[in-house]
Amino acid sequence: MTPVVAPRQLTWATYPDLAGKVAVVTGGSRGIGAAAALALAVNGVSVVIVGRDRAAVDNSVGAVRSSGGQAIGVTADCTVDADVSALQQAVSADFGRVDILAVFAGGNGMPIATEKENGAHWREVVETDLTSTFLTVSAFLPGMLERNAGVIITMASAAARQAAKSSAAYAAAKAGVVALTRHLAREFGDAGIRVNCIAPSAVENDRMRSWVSEEQRIVLGASFPLGRLGQPEDVAAATLFLASDASSWITGVTLDVAGGKIML
Repeated sequence: MTPVVAPRQLTWATYPDLAGKVAVVTGGSRGIGAAAALALAVNGVSVVIVGRDRAAVDNSVGAVRSSGGQAIGVTADCTVDADVSALQQAVSADFGRVDILAVFAGGNGMPIATEKENGAHWREVVETDLTSTFLTVSAFLPGMLERNAGVIITMASAAARQAAKSSAAYAAAKAGVVALTRHLAREFGDAGIRVNCIAPSAVENDRMRSWVSEEQRIVLGASFPLGRLGQPEDVAAATLFLASDASSWITGVTLDVAGGKIML
């Protein structure tokens, strides 16, 4: 068996312009979202961590605070209009503004053969991955327009970029996120708002470890040009770059954090 390349020990890059800003990270209680929240906090950002599971949200907030960062947690289901509205109002009351919106809530990427797909599951996936993105952006966009400033980072998937083994519903929903990102970037660029998307491939997290054996993960990692699976920290590093002024002339792009598997 070909040995997998071990992920490097990541030291967060420092972006001084991020210090003092406010970020909302949906899906911030676990995996990629939790890593992104921590990375932002290490850079001096006050982070609002959003998730549906109160205990998981509290764990993520605790990790940020243990690192010396500032964070609060809010429980919300981003597919529910009222929850997203309440989230926006809570953030406005506590911070007055949002500089960075990381719309990372989503999921439901498990493979399902299209002939076995049904309407209920299709709608659930589209709601979870695409509608939740729209609702979150629409809640915080007016405040950014008032200030003529803001950064929005959405979350797609390699499934939106190339045909893969995920369900057709997931691929379609994430492709919708890519298209929505481009539309928003074009529509609001002259208002000082940058909108970019991250499209990870296979990222090793708790969910993957519960679905895929260690041996299978080794084989999968070896199939990537860079010889390993992604880690949540890899995606968090890309988030930092897109949130910072280092990417100030970048908007409307989809950044494939995919170990070289996606080469368009």
